[in-house]
Amino acid sequence: MNLSDRLSETFRIQLDQVKALKKLGLETVEDLLYHFPRSYGDTADITSISELKKGESAVVFGTITGLKTKKGFRSRIPMAEGVLEDATGRIKIIWFHQAYLAKMIAEGAQVRVEGKVSQKKPGTDGLPGPLYFSNPKIEPVPDLFSQGKAHTLYPIYPETRGLTSNWIYHALQKVMSRTVLDTLVDPIPEEILKTYKLPNLRTSLVWIHTPKKLSDAEVARKRFAFEEIFFIQLERQRARAESKTQAAFVIDKTAKDVEPFVKRFPFTATDAQKRAIEHILDDFKKGFPMSRLLEGDVGSGKTAVAAVAAYAVATSKPKGQNFGTLQTAYMAPTEILAQQHFESFIKYFSHLPINIGLITGSGCRKFPSKVNPTGWTNISRSQLLKWVVNGEITVLIGTHALIQKSVKFKHLALAIVDEQHRFGTAQRQKLVNKHEVIPHLLSMTATPIPRTLALTLYGDLDLTLLDEMPLGRKKIITEIVTPEKRNDAYEEIRREMRAGRQMYVICPRINEPDPEKEMAVIAKSVKAEAERLKKEVFPEYKIGILHSKMPARQSGGGTPSKEQVMEDFINKKIDILVATSVVEVGVNVENASLIIIEGAERFGLSQLHQLRGRVLRGTHQPYCFVFAESKSDKTIERLKALQTAKNGFELAEFDLTQRGAGMLTGTKQWGISDLGMEAVKNIKMIEAARTEATKIIESDPALEKHPLLKARLEDSASQIHFE
Repeated sequence: MNLSDRLSETFRIQLDQVKALKKLGLETVEDLLYHFPRSYGDTADITSISELKKGESAVVFGTITGLKTKKGFRSRIPMAEGVLEDATGRIKIIWFHQAYLAKMIAEGAQVRVEGKVSQKKPGTDGLPGPLYFSNPKIEPVPDLFSQGKAHTLYPIYPETRGLTSNWIYHALQKVMSRTVLDTLVDPIPEEILKTYKLPNLRTSLVWIHTPKKLSDAEVARKRFAFEEIFFIQLERQRARAESKTQAAFVIDKTAKDVEPFVKRFPFTATDAQKRAIEHILDDFKKGFPMSRLLEGDVGSGKTAVAAVAAYAVATSKPKGQNFGTLQTAYMAPTEILAQQHFESFIKYFSHLPINIGLITGSGCRKFPSKVNPTGWTNISRSQLLKWVVNGEITVLIGTHALIQKSVKFKHLALAIVDEQHRFGTAQRQKLVNKHEVIPHLLSMTATPIPRTLALTLYGDLDLTLLDEMPLGRKKIITEIVTPEKRNDAYEEIRREMRAGRQMYVICPRINEPDPEKEMAVIAKSVKAEAERLKKEVFPEYKIGILHSKMPARQSGGGTPSKEQVMEDFINKKIDILVATSVVEVGVNVENASLIIIEGAERFGLSQLHQLRGRVLRGTHQPYCFVFAESKSDKTIERLKALQTAKNGFELAEFDLTQRGAGMLTGTKQWGISDLGMEAVKNIKMIEAARTEATKIIESDPALEKHPLLKARLEDSASQIHFE
């Protein structure tokens, strides 16, 4: 058996298991070895069925049979039932509202059942009714008893329909009983393992899959977490070192040169903005491409800093020329946002003789228009691309359309990427690597990222924080609203609406859930909530809806476009906009000073903070009503952090410790495993991995002396891409 052997050729696999393995990304023996347990059970913590007592919570191991689904006789509630049997007896299991469980467990499977023991009412004979489990947790487990295993820990693996934890366990036992582990070569240098007291690869795999004690499994998990972060850092530090060998346009501007432009802002620049501008101008002079991440809370003025950077570029000439101009590309994640930046840049640059273009999937625009010098005009894509390639368009703003092959610049000196976490490294590189002279890169995000995560993900970028708000910004009054306080909140909102304000209402879903679907998430939907508000709560106001399935621009169909809805909201033709979190990023309506967030417990704190930031745009007192469906102390406690935290960074750190990194916005796009994300909570581990990676790259940039590391990086280049 070899690491590269395909599982389909190594084991007898049924058709549904083939699909399940593919879904879990398991193709080879090596993939299976790296499919780590999500937790461990202990056979010591069990009760036999004969010892069960009414009202007690217990864990029972046994064989499950008689699985079936049905509906309650009177209540018609969907339910599942089965019989659990061990060497001492049998007990019935009933699941209410969870009929799907009967389909997920195989008949005759070995299972672990955990729950409270209930008892049926006495029969007509007066004898006590039989004991049963009601809605217990259930999971398939290895048949450790029949194998007479001495150790009591057993692994529980992530599974999917058609593939149980038990199957994975037995397959791994087979793999580990062969000599395949002896062929493994540890990619981490031995001296690094010794420094941090980490086990080698072979030991770690044995300990993570078949631990004798929990501490062994924890040390093994620590090792694999370190390995993942170490290789991300290595890849990042190598990219950073490589960028310093490339040529970029030298833009020789000082703070004094850009001062007249900054003075035109409708607000006074904050000290944090001035510092950010100085960092960027310093980077521009170095001769190699800038790679900087500008991280700022919602409303801290990142777009203004980006405009200053674009101004410095637009007022510079290509080296050795006294004509022509350098160009800026500005990439935004959504059409709404790209259009908004286009309009903001028109305001910033309207006094200058420069052309600004907009390119999205829905069409192209140019400012100024020959017909209307103070406005923009729609133009053909081919005409816009012609002007971009000959250098006439100084600033081009767009969505992913910017990175298509057909878009070519004459002198692209600066690439600005807004909402950094929504674009993968590969997409950013496409924008940057199409050019002989590499453009400077300014990435921006309003999603507050904990320091540990920023150090990991953006190891190749210099970090600048915008940690101040412009003067005169009012603090948002945030109220946590539990179900019984809903009507009081509506009255408070009505008072503000009467004063002429507008409001967002954010819902977790677009449509109502299908009640027939198993495990459908029951949450407020945009369409139903808009109807309810119109009929029952705010009949006197005009209500509109906005969600991701709507077309970006009008195309002759009957469905209104996102652009049209946003325009109507800006022009006060809509008083209340009911939307999904599509408005989370960048939407800017100054008169909208109220926001309701429905089902708030379904969002991470960072995302709630982002959504709340939508009402920070104007001069009116902003209000945020966080509507929670749950009254649990834990939920309310977590939501209260929105009232007490000073800024988004504090909230992101809180989310990381409370709910784990998986709850931070966009982690799926970051391509880090659950194990790696756990490591992100550990600043010491991040710093250690970064230190070791930097040390290696400084002494051996091409990794010629570290062939194992080089091979591993090249092999995993397709995996470490954060998209």
